[in-house]
Amino acid sequence: MSERCTWCGTDPLYVAYHDTEWGRPETGSRALWEKLVLDGFQAGLAWITILRKRENFRAAFEGFEPARIARWGEAEVARCLADPGIVRSRAKIEAAIGNARAYERIEAREGFARFLWGFTGGRMLDSSPLRMADVPAETPESRAMSKALKAEGFKFCGPVIVYAFMQASGLVNDHLAGCPARDACTAEARALGL
Repeated sequence: MSERCTWCGTDPLYVAYHDTEWGRPETGSRALWEKLVLDGFQAGLAWITILRKRENFRAAFEGFEPARIARWGEAEVARCLADPGIVRSRAKIEAAIGNARAYERIEAREGFARFLWGFTGGRMLDSSPLRMADVPAETPESRAMSKALKAEGFKFCGPVIVYAFMQASGLVNDHLAGCPARDACTAEARALGL
């Protein structure tokens, strides 16, 4: 019998995220950057909190266009700090600005998506977990990616945050064996040559 991964519970928003987005391979640089920034905002919070605020984040952060956010200054930080629809952490907001600048450098040099997918050898990793206890909090790949991102100037990108990002973005397929979404993620990766 197929059972959905238990981490999403029964909240309809969380279930829809699990079923249609989490673990699906993302190859767009801007979309990957948005997911990484949101995972940074999640630090210390439950992902459902960020998921519920995601549209507010998209509005506050100008559609997560790195070129725009890279030019932000104190006025935009103050605006975000006054926005009750997002997580109002000065450190995380300022990190997003710095991360946008770092993104631009990587994107110009080699492409942000290519940079990130390079840590998995350009393919979706599959840990084939049987139960939630089999899913690691971090891996050698997430530690290497975290170290490289930090060297590029990124913040809020420790190896645990990076691993959550890798799971969400389909760089790794951590849907449990028997989860209906597992095969769909694998099929999408194959279709993309990942």
